[in-house]
Amino acid sequence: MTTTDASSTGGATAISLSNLRKEYGDHVVIADLSMDIQEGEFFTLLGPSGCGKTTLLRMIAGFNSVEAGVIRFDGRAINDLPPAARNIGMVFQNYALFPQMTAAKNVAFGLENRHMSKAAITPRVDQALAQVHMESLRDRMPGMMSGGQQQRVALARALVISPAVLLMDEPLSNLDAKLRVEMRTTIREIQREAGITTIYVTHDQEEAMSVSDRIAVMNDGVVQQVGTPPEIYHRPRNMFVAGFIGTTNTLRRPVQRDGSRMAVQIDDAVSWDLTDLVDPSYAEESVLVSARPEAVSVADQGVPATIVDQIFLGPHNQVRARLAGGDVVEFLEFSHGATHRREPGTTVLLSFDQSRLNYFDPTTGDTVMAGRP
Repeated sequence: MTTTDASSTGGATAISLSNLRKEYGDHVVIADLSMDIQEGEFFTLLGPSGCGKTTLLRMIAGFNSVEAGVIRFDGRAINDLPPAARNIGMVFQNYALFPQMTAAKNVAFGLENRHMSKAAITPRVDQALAQVHMESLRDRMPGMMSGGQQQRVALARALVISPAVLLMDEPLSNLDAKLRVEMRTTIREIQREAGITTIYVTHDQEEAMSVSDRIAVMNDGVVQQVGTPPEIYHRPRNMFVAGFIGTTNTLRRPVQRDGSRMAVQIDDAVSWDLTDLVDPSYAEESVLVSARPEAVSVADQGVPATIVDQIFLGPHNQVRARLAGGDVVEFLEFSHGATHRREPGTTVLLSFDQSRLNYFDPTTGDTVMAGRP
């Protein structure tokens, strides 16, 4: 779908969301949301189903009302502008192509609505189809295309009007796994080439990490954290983000204090110094230790554990081991052939890369890492 003011021109646009509120009757979906999206940025709204990410996207598009707050494009409030005047291109989950039109006709639709001449439309359509590598199928009907081909046409239709903002709502969820990887690469390359400010909605963490300049992780209508993919993954702001982005092992352990020194007791024989890692004002008696699987490995020294199982996942094995207190820890090992296997019941020593661990308050779930807000 394309919506555009005929007087508007394309280009990177800065977007500001200030104190947005969305209600459906007595149900508040978004209470008070503020966020800034930079010019030309590929910005992803990531979260579980029902968290408010699609609702927010539709508010920006003008399809949903805004009960309070202001949406600005380049400093200009657009709350009162209808969708057709916002100069946006939108790509939906279900493609939304016109079944009776060829690929070229679908792409030309938005330009025809702007009353452009056929002579002006044809080269624009050719260019847009070439961008998504669909020029050879310009005369094909949607019913004769694969899902990936239909999504490419939908993307070309959104781009052909040179929108100021590109909005994408779960555009790859109907594709198979291999095609999703291919299409997300295509989308990212096209977005970089065009330089269009893009807001992308997905519930797929890997998809978000692979395409985004920055990610906003949402839950229950609240933005939990905004950051680059490495920031979100390696330094999550709370336990929700840590658990939603990838996999993490979580251990609740007692905190020991000796004057200004602070440590966490992992088992009877192993403790780790937290003095320079955790905020010195942290006063709780225990802490949640969060360790990504890649931060755990088998070593000559470490925490005793018993192998529970091993799952072969191609390039690596996913191994689970139980600590003495009952906690099960997952870690990854590169697979070295069919004979390499850790048998259940085998005792190993686990080493934790302390530079890659995160610590959280067990009560609030918020980070207690030093220097973090």
